[in-house]
Amino acid sequence: MPKMKTKSSVKKRFKVSKSGKVKAGSAFTSHMMQNKPKSMKRKARRTGLLSKADARIVLRNWLPYSRKKASKAKTQTEGAK
Repeated sequence: MPKMKTKSSVKKRFKVSKSGKVKAGSAFTSHMMQNKPKSMKRKARRTGLLSKADARIVLRNWLPYSRKKASKAKTQTEGAK
């Protein structure tokens, strides 16, 4: 069976934490910043976590190997409980 491919645009936009959560940068930060409120620009500086539903889509469709690592991390944490 051939290797699965990771979508190269996705590997630049998302990172998977050790616990299997997907981190992503905020949207609406690239241009026309003078029209956006100061609080919005301040909050958009940090990276945030995707919701479970969005993270599942990203891992399932575009990051197959990170999905394997995430499921492995999840089973290890459940075994420690």
